[in-house]
Amino acid sequence: MRGVQYLVDDRGARRAVVIDLRKQGALWEDFYDRAVAESRRDEPRESLETVKTKVAKRRGRGTGG
Repeated sequence: MRGVQYLVDDRGARRAVVIDLRKQGALWEDFYDRAVAESRRDEPRESLETVKTKVAKRRGRGTGG
């Protein structure tokens, strides 16, 4: 794949990746998003309705609309 290079150890095992962000910026964004999601896997979740209610209250609209 162009723009992606693997760094290998003395045995030839892949140990790291170098990504050319000009060529593969979207790939990096996908990787980063996945890493962040994985790091937050065990955090408590809120329903979409709960989040909408909190946002509406911050904007001074109450719970409607």
